[in-house]
Amino acid sequence: MSVGPWQIVMIALVVLVLFGASRLGDIGKGLGEGIRNFKKGISGEDEDEESSKEPKEPKQLTAGNGSKSKAESTQEEKG
Repeated sequence: MSVGPWQIVMIALVVLVLFGASRLGDIGKGLGEGIRNFKKGISGEDEDEESSKEPKEPKQLTAGNGSKSKAESTQEEKG
């Protein structure tokens, strides 16, 4: 069972009635942006894999300021 041209016309008419002519442009725009972002995401993964193969230089860590505050007890003394 294949979809013929009359079925496509009927589906288009139903979509037009349900969403209205003004919303069809917004729906098409959103669908196009979604497809474009999906393609960018797929091609972006290949670039990330190539860049992760390159060795990275280790970061230099620095010591803290050495504060000498004493910790306070949180338990109450029973007595």
